Amino acid sequence: MRTAILLIVAGGLLLAGPTLGRLTPAAAADASRDFSRTTRPKLGPEQLARLNQALAPLHAQYDPAEKMLRTPFSSPGYHTTLKSGFVHPTRNALHYAVALLDTGDESNRWRALDILRRVMALQDQNPESKTYGIWSWFLEEPLDKMSPPDWNWADFCGTALLQVALDHRDLLPPELAVQVDAAIRHAARSIQRRNVGPGYTNIAIMGTYVTLVAAEFYGLADLREYALARLRRFHEYTFQNGAFTEYNSPTYTVVALKELGRMLQHVQDPEARRQVQDIYRLGWEEIAQHFHPPTRQWAGPHSRCYRTLLDNDALGLIQRGTAGRVDFGANAPSLDECRLPLPCPGELEPFFTSLGQPRELVKTFVKSDPPIVGTTYLAPNFALGSINRGDLWNQRRALVAYWGTVEQPSYLHLRFLHDGYDFAAAQFFSVQREGDVLAGINFALDGGDTHVSLDRIKNATIQAKDLRLRFEFGGAAANADFTAPAGLLTPARLRFGELGMHLAVSYAVLGKESGRWESGKEKGKAWLDIVLYSGEERTIRFTDLEQAALGIALRCSEIETPPTQPAAALQNGRLALDWAQLQLTLPVRPGKASELQKSFTSNRASDGKQSR
Repeated sequence: MRTAILLIVAGGLLLAGPTLGRLTPAAAADASRDFSRTTRPKLGPEQLARLNQALAPLHAQYDPAEKMLRTPFSSPGYHTTLKSGFVHPTRNALHYAVALLDTGDESNRWRALDILRRVMALQDQNPESKTYGIWSWFLEEPLDKMSPPDWNWADFCGTALLQVALDHRDLLPPELAVQVDAAIRHAARSIQRRNVGPGYTNIAIMGTYVTLVAAEFYGLADLREYALARLRRFHEYTFQNGAFTEYNSPTYTVVALKELGRMLQHVQDPEARRQVQDIYRLGWEEIAQHFHPPTRQWAGPHSRCYRTLLDNDALGLIQRGTAGRVDFGANAPSLDECRLPLPCPGELEPFFTSLGQPRELVKTFVKSDPPIVGTTYLAPNFALGSINRGDLWNQRRALVAYWGTVEQPSYLHLRFLHDGYDFAAAQFFSVQREGDVLAGINFALDGGDTHVSLDRIKNATIQAKDLRLRFEFGGAAANADFTAPAGLLTPARLRFGELGMHLAVSYAVLGKESGRWESGKEKGKAWLDIVLYSGEERTIRFTDLEQAALGIALRCSEIETPPTQPAAALQNGRLALDWAQLQLTLPVRPGKASELQKSFTSNRASDGKQSR
């Protein structure tokens, strides 16, 4: 507690330090000359051709009237009040400008300068403002119209602008160089003021990059002290846990690696560079340990993920990181590949080429009370992963399986839907051994609706036309035709080539409603659902429900096994589940998320491993 207080006080003192000021063109040039590590890409003919190939679709999006990219948009349900249509994104425009400058083409240079001038004007540069140092997502939606503004844009946009300042200062007119410098400094001070903790992995790393590199580049001693302390805290916190808090994320582990790579290119301080090297290796280990070569998928569970099948960005990162020795045929170019080679430690390369014997990885991601633990089983014909506790926000993959082939991978993803959208208030608990998972779901009174924190349900009440647990099948499995079992307690038995899958429900109650099976297929997805409610819109007040929980079991197996039904019993307000030498208990009545997350128990009977 004493340490935490001291850090907060220090942060306050730092914010009261030197004012931003404005660099003169001469001072900016001096700063550039003093900065010894340049990462300006030196592109060969093939690299330049690939960069131009990556730029081609963006050229088509360029709007000369607004001097930004114009792209179609569909709302994620948070931060923005815009629903759909075309928008001009600020972050995308800056990344486009950096790549234009990387080409060395004069016509591209002029377009990049236009973009920079346009986007600089959109930053809130008033230190007295609540949104100081950040940009809105879109030209069409000012900061005061967002719901709420996204402070991460200081980190994302600051990172892009640093690439301009460090690598392309000689291509900027003096007045624009001053504007870029000022924008970076404002972004860095905004990041310092916000002071994100080490648990927000990608932003903790990215904000450290912006503040530390800006401090070294512009000679800001107070900011440098802050950034170095922030890096030390992140390093200590992460290695105490043994993993990133944004654990095993196909999206944000990649983001983290990229920002760590930038730090290794730009950061001067020797001790800081050593710490970054440690963290960088940890990121690669996380990818390698969870990679499933038979399907070329990144096995779960995933803390944050925007698509369930792995995209070419991650595959390309692995391929480039191994200098092509691991060849996935992921040859699509990216804007930043010439900047960030991100080499993979050589001893990790075998993880990407062959599985060998089946293996089970049980990994503690967060050493909390109780800890957050992921279990991943990698077998020749499938990979199955689950988290022992969490929620079912749309970015989670709390229970996910992969199977099939490299050419035709399939997946199973467990979701809970409120009117067709993932319900973040649904709390998830599980215990897994190899291909067996026993899981329970209950509901938080103070949980999120569409987002875990930005869209919390009010007064423990929602309006709903539909509530259901979904076993979603995608990839090649989306073509399957499922027949829903006639009764809730009748298991579903599925077959996908050599893989057998067994789905069982032992308990599914929402107030006075009992669940029922339903199957369907639409828009490249197939599913088996446990429907808790479907009908006219009604008010559901979770405080009024004595029982609101589900108990399920999943088995993935390469051999035929007889169907078995998990046992379920109510004992003193708790749902007790027992199946295949796995036990799980959880409260059956809705409660506060923090209380629910601490009040489950699990047991792998065969090895005696138990957790609270």
